[in-house]
Amino acid sequence: MHQLLKKTVLLSALLLSAQAANAADPAESLAQKSGCLMCHGIQNAILGPSYKDVATKYKGDAAAEARLIAKVKAGGGGVWGKMAMPPNSPQVKDDDIKTIVKWVLKQA
Repeated sequence: MHQLLKKTVLLSALLLSAQAANAADPAESLAQKSGCLMCHGIQNAILGPSYKDVATKYKGDAAAEARLIAKVKAGGGGVWGKMAMPPNSPQVKDDDIKTIVKWVLKQA
């Protein structure tokens, strides 16, 4: 499992570099800079779910934005599998987290 995690992180770093070169949306660039795209792909799951899957799951849920902002800040797990997301606050600013979550929810 440890070797698989190392390989996944290495692959994520390579994908991260490629995505950074192609990031046109300011929110996507912010997600890239904040390290979000190391674990989440836009179209494909990496360590965490893809942003497309997240947006699809919460489509039409008026409370999703606030709930996801809180989850990104505090971290958590159990919704998408065994791998827990670490807390992203305070290293990522609250306004940046809000911008990223709004962008994620538009990926469906």
